[in-house]
Amino acid sequence: MNTPILMLALGATALPAAHAGQQTIARAGEQASQSGPEAYFTGRVRIDPVWPAEGGIPASGGLVTFEPGARSAWHTHPAGQRLVVSSGVGLVQEWGKPVQVIRPGDVVWCPPGVKHWHGAALGIAMTHLAVTGTMDGRNVAWMEKVDDAQYNAH
Repeated sequence: MNTPILMLALGATALPAAHAGQQTIARAGEQASQSGPEAYFTGRVRIDPVWPAEGGIPASGGLVTFEPGARSAWHTHPAGQRLVVSSGVGLVQEWGKPVQVIRPGDVVWCPPGVKHWHGAALGIAMTHLAVTGTMDGRNVAWMEKVDDAQYNAH
């Protein structure tokens, strides 16, 4: 499944417009949290947009909180993605490779075009800052959901 909307693109218009030569401040709490769409996530996921891809920086940022056992579907990013774990314990997997545990302070690089998923561990929620590159107006290509056997293979 292909769509130009990634969790991080949600609420992109809520930030103040960037002005050349002028700082802008996006105040904490001024952008609405959103639920991760059921088509792209398993379990409860909250998305808090941080910044859109604009102002000469082709990458969006968002805080994504996965409740225990929640995870994304398999997906790729045309310009790559970095995940910075801020709390909890999470899991990531690249297609064809083992599931890996991630913890606060870990930084995950998801290269362009590499199929992967990420989410929380079974008994612990996880929050990460996702910085996602945009190419030709797109930042994600969604695929099939991660089934329970794939999720539990660690």
